[in-house]
Amino acid sequence: MQFPSVNEQMDVIRRNAVDLLPEEDLVKKLEKSFKTGKPIVVKLGADPSRPDLHIGHAVVLKKMREFQDLGHQAILIVGDFTGMIGDPTGKSKTRPPLTLEQSRKNGQSYFEQAGKVLNAETLKIVYNSEWLSKMTFQEVIELTAKYTVAQMLERDDFTKRYKSGEPISIHELLYPLAQAMDSVAIKSDIELGGTDQKFNLLVGREIQRAYGVEPQCILTMPILEGTDGVEKMSKSLDNYIGITDSPRDMFGKAMSIPDTLMARWAQYATFKTDDEIKVLKESLQNGSLHPRTAKVNMAMEIVELYHGAEEAKAAFEEFERIFVKKDVPDEIEEFVLKSETPNVNVIDVLVQSGMTTSKGEARRLIQGGGLSIDGEKVNDANVVVDLSVEKIFKAGKRKFLKIRV
Repeated sequence: MQFPSVNEQMDVIRRNAVDLLPEEDLVKKLEKSFKTGKPIVVKLGADPSRPDLHIGHAVVLKKMREFQDLGHQAILIVGDFTGMIGDPTGKSKTRPPLTLEQSRKNGQSYFEQAGKVLNAETLKIVYNSEWLSKMTFQEVIELTAKYTVAQMLERDDFTKRYKSGEPISIHELLYPLAQAMDSVAIKSDIELGGTDQKFNLLVGREIQRAYGVEPQCILTMPILEGTDGVEKMSKSLDNYIGITDSPRDMFGKAMSIPDTLMARWAQYATFKTDDEIKVLKESLQNGSLHPRTAKVNMAMEIVELYHGAEEAKAAFEEFERIFVKKDVPDEIEEFVLKSETPNVNVIDVLVQSGMTTSKGEARRLIQGGGLSIDGEKVNDANVVVDLSVEKIFKAGKRKFLKIRV
C-alpha cells in the first residue's frame, strides 16, 4: 500500500495530541511502514464498564480514525477480561468488577457507537480474554516480576489513595500490567488514550520490552470539558452529549455550553482545522461573529457529525421554533421526575416539579392558557405527557423548566 509521506503523516498525527512519546521512534516506525507498504498497528482499549459513549470519548476515536484514513491498522481491544478487574484510573476507591457477560455486552454496545466515528470496515476488534484468561498463575507471577511496587505507586491516583489511607486492592495493581499484556499480544506500534491513561500506556512500553516485543509509542489526547465548562465530560455528572443522543438533545445541550468553551469545543468536538479555529477566535474577539451565531454553527456541526446534515437542519429549526420565536432562554434549569412510567399526567408533573404549589393552582394555570410544553399551549388538564425525552415547560411568562423522567 502507498502511504502519504512520513512528514504528511506526522502533521496529521501531531495535531491536537498532548503527548507523543517517543516521537523519534514513531517516525522510524512510519519510515519502515512507508518502505515496506505494511501498516503500523494502532491500539485503543475500550473500557466496557462505560457502554454509553459521549463526544468526549470521540476525541480519541477521531484520532484513531485519522490513523485509519492514513492507511494503518486500527485494533480496538474490548477489555472483557480487564473489565472484571475494573480500571482504577481516577478512582478514589475500588471500582466494582463486571462479569464477563456484562463486559461482552457493553463491549458490543461500545463498538456499535464507536462505529459512528471509526471506519468499521477496516477496524479489527479483539477481546483480551482471548489471551489473559489463558495465563497460568505462574505466568502471572512472571509478569508481576517485571514491574515494581515503587514504579506502580508513581501513578498519581495510587499515590493519592496510599497517602490518604484509602485501600488499594492487589488486583487493581494488576490492571496496568494486564492492559500492557494486550500490547504484547497484538504487538501494537502505538497506543492511544486520554491524558488520564498516560501511566498505563507507558507501562505497556516497558512490558513489551520485557517480553522481547518492540516497544509501542504512546499518544494521548485532551480530556474534553462537559457542558458545564468546568468538570470533564461525564455521564455521572450529567454534563455530557451522548453519541447516540437524539439530534434535538445534541443541539440543545451544545447550545447550553459557556461562551468561553466554544473555541475548545470547535477544536475537539467538531474537529475544525487549526486555521478555522484561528479565524473563529479572531472573529469572536473582534466582534464580527456573535457568540450565539458561533454556538449555533457549532451545535449544527456536532449534530451533522453523528446524524447527518438533514437532521442537523431539523434540530436547528426546532430550536428556533421553541427557543427563539417563543422567547425561551438558552439556559434552563433541569428537573428529573421520579416515576415508574415516562407517561405522566400534566397536573402531577407541575406539582412534583414545583412549578405549581398545588393541583388547584396547576388547573388554574392551564385553564388560563398559561402553560406551554415545547412551545405548544396546553389547554387540557387531563393531558398525559411523555417525558422519556426531555421537554421544556413554560408556566406564565418567565418560569421555565426542562423536565424528564
